[in-house]
Amino acid sequence: MDDSDEALMARVARGDQAAYRLLTRRHVPAMLGLARRILGNAADAEDAVQEAMLRVWTHAPRWQPLALFRTWLTRIVVNLCLDRKRRAPWVELEAAGDIVDPTPDAAEQAERSERDLLVAKATAELPVRQRAAIVLTYGDGMSNAQVAEILDTTVSAVETLLVRAKQNLRQALGSGTDKFDKD
Repeated sequence: MDDSDEALMARVARGDQAAYRLLTRRHVPAMLGLARRILGNAADAEDAVQEAMLRVWTHAPRWQPLALFRTWLTRIVVNLCLDRKRRAPWVELEAAGDIVDPTPDAAEQAERSERDLLVAKATAELPVRQRAAIVLTYGDGMSNAQVAEILDTTVSAVETLLVRAKQNLRQALGSGTDKFDKD
């Protein structure tokens, strides 16, 4: 039996709960990570992914494999996250308090944590579409074409979003952000 995502979706369209559970186990962890990075809140991320998976179940009979299932699901999750970001006011990172490092004796790990925090804060301050483009491209390793499809835009628009996002990150972080130059 074919266990590709597309074959599983065909089974889900016929009401196969086992196929749905397999798709869920296969994709929810990655979608939760993506949603957390976009929303910055685990509870909101879980809600968005749960809503996305509900849409998978309810829209399965109408689903057409015009794109890979993962691309379709990612687009749903990103759109739900963007909708949530538009509705909810942003809470400043400082309001969350200090992050406790479980290994405070390791200097290198503390330095990495500080750098990651600065990058996360700078990323969180980006306009929402720039943030989504950065997260999908650098966080999830997607191509510009995949990001364009998920954000419902063109590849050149994604490239523009990435250029602007990298400029904003460089400005917020100062020099030393060459890791954002992916060519």
